[in-house]
Amino acid sequence: MTRLFFYTIATLVASSVLLMPAHAGWLPNKKDQPTSEQEVTETIALFLKSDQGLQEFFDQAYGYAVFPKIYKGAIGVGGAYGSGQVYEKGKYIGESKLYQLTYGLQLGGQAYAELIFFGEKDALERFIKEKAEFSAQVSAIAATAGASADAAYSNGVAIFTMAIGGLMYEASVGGQTFEFTPAE
Repeated sequence: MTRLFFYTIATLVASSVLLMPAHAGWLPNKKDQPTSEQEVTETIALFLKSDQGLQEFFDQAYGYAVFPKIYKGAIGVGGAYGSGQVYEKGKYIGESKLYQLTYGLQLGGQAYAELIFFGEKDALERFIKEKAEFSAQVSAIAATAGASADAAYSNGVAIFTMAIGGLMYEASVGGQTFEFTPAE
């Protein structure tokens, strides 16, 4: 019994320490506030600084969604949350919330940014009208110098991610679900 108690406490302490890096940029009282235009602009600039080829996606995409900060934590089962803004032909059309659930071999905490490009009107409409679901682990491309050169749309969608902080060991399966709220 004492051994089980010791292992439980050790697991909780280790988990807390591993999840601290993802917590570093998180402000819980800001979580439900809408994403600001400044956050979106800074996130886009950060992605373009990493890979200038992404400008072609911005220029040619029918629409896109920008999620400046997504917070993810996992110990076997993982979850993530983030909010962002959605644009159609460069014009702001609403807010979106991202939820993610994964399972598999994973441990740690991470914060990252995500861009989702919609190559055609149908892809954007699916995102807006349905509770869109993407398997981001399979389809997301890490935004690094030149990564956009090999990127392509899959079912009208291209996803790029960029790590902001934290440490995540992961071999998991899961997907992202989105909720869209139109601009007033």
